[in-house]
Amino acid sequence: MAAVTTSTKLSGLANALVQSGRLLEADAEAIQSQAGTDETGFVTQLIQSKKMSSQEVAEFAARTFGFPLLDLAAIDVNHLPNDVLDAKLIRSRRVLALQKRGNRLFIATSDPANLRTLDEVRFKTSLTIEPVVVEDDKLGKLIEKIAEATDTTLQNLAGDDINLEFTDEEALAQKDEGTSAEVDDAPVVRFLQKILLDAINAGVSDIHFEPYEKYYRIRYRLDGILSEVAQPPLAIKEKLSSRIKVISKLDISEKRVPQDGRMKLVLSKNRAIDFRVSTLPTLYGEKIVMRILDPTSATLGVDALGYEPDQKEFLLNAVRRPYGMVLVTGPTGSGKTVSLYTCLNILNEPGVNISTAEDPAEINLPGVNQVNVNDKAGLTFAAALKSFLRQDPDVIMVGEIRDLETADISIKAAQTGHMVLSTLHTNDAPGTLTRLMNMGVAPFNIASAVILITAQRLARRLCKCKQPIDIPREALLRAGYTEEDLDGSWQPYGHVGCELCKNTGYKGRVGIYQVMPISDEMSRIIMKNGTAHDIADQAKREGVRDLRQSGLLKVKAGLTTLEEIEAVTNE
Repeated sequence: MAAVTTSTKLSGLANALVQSGRLLEADAEAIQSQAGTDETGFVTQLIQSKKMSSQEVAEFAARTFGFPLLDLAAIDVNHLPNDVLDAKLIRSRRVLALQKRGNRLFIATSDPANLRTLDEVRFKTSLTIEPVVVEDDKLGKLIEKIAEATDTTLQNLAGDDINLEFTDEEALAQKDEGTSAEVDDAPVVRFLQKILLDAINAGVSDIHFEPYEKYYRIRYRLDGILSEVAQPPLAIKEKLSSRIKVISKLDISEKRVPQDGRMKLVLSKNRAIDFRVSTLPTLYGEKIVMRILDPTSATLGVDALGYEPDQKEFLLNAVRRPYGMVLVTGPTGSGKTVSLYTCLNILNEPGVNISTAEDPAEINLPGVNQVNVNDKAGLTFAAALKSFLRQDPDVIMVGEIRDLETADISIKAAQTGHMVLSTLHTNDAPGTLTRLMNMGVAPFNIASAVILITAQRLARRLCKCKQPIDIPREALLRAGYTEEDLDGSWQPYGHVGCELCKNTGYKGRVGIYQVMPISDEMSRIIMKNGTAHDIADQAKREGVRDLRQSGLLKVKAGLTTLEEIEAVTNE
C-alpha cells in the first residue's frame, strides 16, 4: 500500500530510488518539494542535498531504466548539433541534443524517467527521442558553456549585450576627467572586452598589461605559466589603463602610487565574472594585473582539489571539530584561497555562523559574512577579528596572518571555542610552527590552538594526449622513489601536445598537499622550542608525506610528470 502512495506522490526516478532503498521516502518528498520551490530539477536538488553524488544518480538511472550511460567529459562541444533544440528548452528542461540520425534524436538527460521533458522535446522536434543518461553536474556545466558561447559571439562583443558594470560615481568620474573622450574610444573598449573574454574562455587565472620603453605587451597566466598574447600599439597604453581604472573604481588621475580595485564583466543574464585589479607605477607607465575570480572554484569539492584519501580524512576531521586552528600555507598562487573556501563551503550550514576577514574577499559565498579589510580606514585583520568575537561566531576565516596582533587574536579565538581557518606564507607545514614562534607567539599557545597544518603547491595536470615514457631507474630513485615503489606495476607519463592543450601537453592543474595533524608528540616538541627540523622528523615518523612524496604519488597515478613535480617541490 505504501508503494502505491509513493508512486502517486513522487516522480519516476524518486519513486525508483525509494523502492530500491537508496533514499528515504520522507527525504525524497522533501527534495522534490524543494525542487518545485526553487524551479530546479529533482536530480539537481538531490545532488545539492548531498544524499547522492552525480555519478551515483547517473549509474542508478541508467541501470534501473535500461538507458545507455555517457561520460560528457569525452564529448567535443563543437561536434554537437546546435540547431535541433532551442536555448530556452535546453535551459528549462536541462537536456542536450547529442546526435540526430534520421528521424531519431539522441538527447543527454540526467533524469530519463521525466516523461514530461521527453514529451516536450518530442513535440518541439517531431522526432523519436532516445534518452542517454549523463551526470547532472557535467550536463549543467556543458549547458552553461553552450549558452555562454551563444551569448558571447563577436557580434554581441561589438554591441551592448556585454556590459562592464558602472556605478553613478564612475559616470561622474568620467565626466570630470578631461581625458574621458579618449578613454571611451570605441576601439579601446572593444579591444579590452575581447582580451577579457578570450581570457575567460581560455580558463586564464591572471592578465598582465605591461608597458615598456619600446613596446606594450599583454600576457595571460594559464596553468601557472605566463605567455604573451598581444602587443598593441604603445600609444594605447594610457587609454587602456584609464579605461581599466575607471571600471575598477580607481582614481585615474593618480599614477604615482599602487592602487587596488575590483570590476565586473556581465557575460549573460545568468553569469558574471569578477576581476581583482592591481596597478603598479613602473618606469614607462602603469603595469596592471587582473586576477580572474571564478566563483565556481569554491564549489569544486575536496575530491576535485587532489587530496589523497587519508589527507582528505585528516582535513575534514580537523575542520569539523568544534574549535581549534587550521592553517593553509604555500606561496602566492598555490590555491590556498580555494582550499579555504572549499572548507567553508563544507561548514556552511544554516546552523553555523561564519565570518571571514579578507584582503579582498575574492569569491562571494552566500551564507558567509565576508568583510573586506581596509587598512586606511583602520579596519585591519586584528580589528575585524576583535569585532567578530562579539558577533557570536562559530567559524572564523582570516585571509592571512601577517603580524603578531592578528596571530595572537586568532589563537585566542581558537582557544575559546571557535574554529579558526587562516593562511600563512611558509614553504612547508613544519616551518609554519617556527614562523609563528618567530612572530612572537608563545609556544604553549601554538601547541594548544593549532590542530592541523596543510602546505600546498599546484602542478600542471597532463592532458589526455599523454604518453608513457621511460625514465632511468637512477633518476627515479634520485627523485625520491624507494626500491619498493619501482616494482614495475606503474608507468610514468610524459607530455606530448595536441589541439586541446594548445600543444603544451598540460591541461589544468592538480594540487599537491602535505597535510600534518598536530599530534601530542609534536605539541611537546613545540613546547620545548623545537625547530622545524625536529617537527619534520616527528611528522615523518608519524607517516606524514611531505610535498615531494605527495607529488611522486601524482606521477605514479599518471596525473602529472616527474619534471613538473621536481619544479614545484624542493628536495
